[in-house]
Amino acid sequence: MNGPDDDHRMDDEAAAATAPAIDAHRIGEAERIAEALVFASAQPVSEGFIADRVPRGVDVRSVMQRLKADYATRGVNLIQVDGAWAFRTAADLSFVIRRDDNEVRKLSRAALEVLAIIAYHQPVTRAEIEDIRGVQTSKGTLDVLMESGWVRFRGRRRTPGRPVTLGTTRDFLDHFGLEELRDLPGLEELKGAGLLSGRIPANFNVPSPLMSDELTEDEDPITQLDLEELGLLAPGGASDD
Repeated sequence: MNGPDDDHRMDDEAAAATAPAIDAHRIGEAERIAEALVFASAQPVSEGFIADRVPRGVDVRSVMQRLKADYATRGVNLIQVDGAWAFRTAADLSFVIRRDDNEVRKLSRAALEVLAIIAYHQPVTRAEIEDIRGVQTSKGTLDVLMESGWVRFRGRRRTPGRPVTLGTTRDFLDHFGLEELRDLPGLEELKGAGLLSGRIPANFNVPSPLMSDELTEDEDPITQLDLEELGLLAPGGASDD
């Protein structure tokens, strides 16, 4: 005949046996929810957004890494873009996807140069871009990059005139298949791709881009008055749209 201690022991053993099954169910459900959220979104989805919608206590980063591994050999891959997640066509299958109707217009050489300077030197002002290039940068060039969604206003430099600082966006990383800015090619990679001449100066170097979107010590945040001044908002805060 079982005593009270035996009954408690049996209850503990039963609870221990069912716990892994419960955890596996929660994790499986979390994977399904995360998969659905990313699939349904046209933009990369942040881990915070996913965490708010999966069962409480689930490690979202682990869930996403498992899903990433599951999709690694499929026609679409789950990729990380600046801390967010998105489904994208596998790189080796991109040739079979027709993009004729959604082809992004080709950037001019000037626009490519400006985009590269912003990517590697951000936060950077228009005057600093012109100093690096050695020529003036037309407003049209910056407008094209802003309209593409690859460049944004970061803040205002704490110097006379308070010039606007520029930086790249998550869409920039997504378009060029980069998880984060540290994945931008370095000097040797650029040489290997034939993008740099073999006769570059001995002291030439490729700067390491800023790894964070946080404002630097010499930047102030963009305010509503700044947006009005820049023509992004109509006076009083109403959008031009």
